[in-house]
Amino acid sequence: MSEFDFDLFVIGGGSGGVRAARVAAGEAGAKVGLAEESRYGGTCVIRGCVPKKLMVFASEYRHMPADARAYGWDIPDGTFDWDQFSGQLYAELDRLEGIYRKLLNNSGVEMFDQRARLVGPHEIELADGTRKTAKTILLATGGRPFKPEVPGAEHAIVSDEVFHLDTLPKSILIIGGGFIACEFACILHGLGVKVTQYYRGTQILRGFDDEARGMIADGMRERGIDLRVTTDVTALNRDGSGEIHVTDTDNDTRAFDVVFFATGRRPNSDGLGLEDLGIETAASGAVSVNAYSQTSVPSVYAIGDVTNRWNLTPVAIREGMAFVETVFKGNPTPVD
Repeated sequence: MSEFDFDLFVIGGGSGGVRAARVAAGEAGAKVGLAEESRYGGTCVIRGCVPKKLMVFASEYRHMPADARAYGWDIPDGTFDWDQFSGQLYAELDRLEGIYRKLLNNSGVEMFDQRARLVGPHEIELADGTRKTAKTILLATGGRPFKPEVPGAEHAIVSDEVFHLDTLPKSILIIGGGFIACEFACILHGLGVKVTQYYRGTQILRGFDDEARGMIADGMRERGIDLRVTTDVTALNRDGSGEIHVTDTDNDTRAFDVVFFATGRRPNSDGLGLEDLGIETAASGAVSVNAYSQTSVPSVYAIGDVTNRWNLTPVAIREGMAFVETVFKGNPTPVD
């Protein structure tokens, strides 16, 4: 009999955590538990890549009737039905989450649908007060969208919420200049929303090729997106009609149905009990790890966005695989 309840306990049911859990259980024969407070699949499947890509596909049909008519087809413009689309979107996310659950179940992973936190180097406390012990603990809690401290920011949404709008707004202000901001500006414009985008820098897509940045910005403006650079917000106020009045750095005020902050992400490390165990974190909240994803507490490892290395789904999956190789297969494997 092992002195621990589990060989491995994973906190977080996103792409990295699920992969590590099921490979450790299915291939290495470990007894594995996994806790997830929200939905299985994580940011990519539930709140990111997958629903966003489905919105991309939907948005691309806006210009197709005009193109078809140019080739002789008698096709009216039509209208976009947000309710019909979102119902199908949610059904697809439910289907994908079901696959993740099935993969874990078939591998023998015991799932706990609740929040978990560390209370010792080998001990986890679940939200219902139950405590579990594990020889090794893996943090795979991902990240979350970040809102800057602007007066009235509580009236704005972030990327997690854009997929769950009750109705498609007539107008939206997107704040930010990264690829998430630019993608959603193009998506929502394609769905028929009047889109304005503010970015405080001199050109969108900082860090990308300069020629591409200029070409994309020009293309967005040509399509009808009101893209304004060297512009930021200073305050948001919601009036009785529900409109949000936004004051910018030029002291101009404009009204929008929805305001969307796409201003970066932060690691999900709050409330995990890291400080009490002396697990080192960066100022951003990122869990500090070595080349083998090990924290300053030897029994605790961390992978994926919570470490704020390369915040990409395939990277989190690869880190999860390398973790299993290192800890459960006796093959120390750093991630290049």
